[in-house]
Amino acid sequence: MTRFWLGGYGPAMDGSADGIGLLAGDESAPTALEYRGAVTQTPSPSWLAQHPSLDVVYAALEGDAGVQAFARSGDSTLKPLGEPVAAGDGVCHVAVSSSGSFLVASCYGDGRVVRIGIDAQGRLVPDAVNKAAELRAALLGEPLEAAPPAGVAVAASDPYPGELTATGEERASHAHSAAFLADGRIATTDLGFDLVRIWRPTGGGLVLDHEVVLPVGTGPRHMVVHPSGHLHVVTEYSCEVFTLGPGRDGTWAVVSSVLASPIAEIGVDFPAELARSRDAQFLYTALRGSNTIAALRVRGGGEALESIALADSGVDWPRHHVVHEGKLLVAGQRSDTVALIDLDERTGAPLGIRHLAQAPAPTHILPVR
Repeated sequence: MTRFWLGGYGPAMDGSADGIGLLAGDESAPTALEYRGAVTQTPSPSWLAQHPSLDVVYAALEGDAGVQAFARSGDSTLKPLGEPVAAGDGVCHVAVSSSGSFLVASCYGDGRVVRIGIDAQGRLVPDAVNKAAELRAALLGEPLEAAPPAGVAVAASDPYPGELTATGEERASHAHSAAFLADGRIATTDLGFDLVRIWRPTGGGLVLDHEVVLPVGTGPRHMVVHPSGHLHVVTEYSCEVFTLGPGRDGTWAVVSSVLASPIAEIGVDFPAELARSRDAQFLYTALRGSNTIAALRVRGGGEALESIALADSGVDWPRHHVVHEGKLLVAGQRSDTVALIDLDERTGAPLGIRHLAQAPAPTHILPVR
């Protein structure tokens, strides 16, 4: 049976999802996917991540500023594994380390990048320093000061001071995603400050190593680590994909950039997710606005990209997509649908919409392992 966990927006975030949902097809028709309902009662679990070795799924509770763990308790059911752990305002992305010992949560609202520990059973472990502060406040009757947790990395310096947003507002830090690099360091995007930050994990948290400054107004959003070691970054505002690579001294820099599509319309199209094919020869990004899927070919040793195709996504506001068994699944946040698109494995081009399933305000698709 083909199954996927679905993240979604609930009523508090203008959606209709009740929690983490299940999208599944039966053995006789694996591509005829149907929404089987919510398997958790969770407010706006907008992003999901799988533990590398345990049957545990982590959800970013975007509207509630927290992250929660869920253990798979049956063939297609999830149960809470502990209470939610505080992260930050607008937490929109979680990425789990390959060791399964911690995750990194990115918070759009306040720009925080939060490292949260994971124990041997997959439970989230709140920072011990914060727990000690909470205990002291409870015992002495003191107010708990609103300070960043010890596991939070705050690096909100704007490389373009004095610049305003397109609407004339002051720029603000907006962390949006994290990716684990081959050398153990961690890359995060700051969509508001046009930065890709490189962090070193330490016993005391994340330590900023250096920053890669992208052109002002690009809005780096999500990333894909290529097997070559290059890092591909899609930008929400400029509709580009930047490729970053490390120098001999370990310092990362931009090595190339390309428009997601030659006909993408800046200010109308807003790229969301970036996903690669299984053989890593192709990348796909979705353009919210025109509601299309842009396909790109990876050139050379991963250091360059070429736009090759643009196709209908089949949904409204394609928030997330994933390549699965030679097909592309696309979550339409505003159309309450998930589209299944055939891909040409030779050319990488989307071939057409095979199936459309109804699902409430889907924002993330995670294959059930």
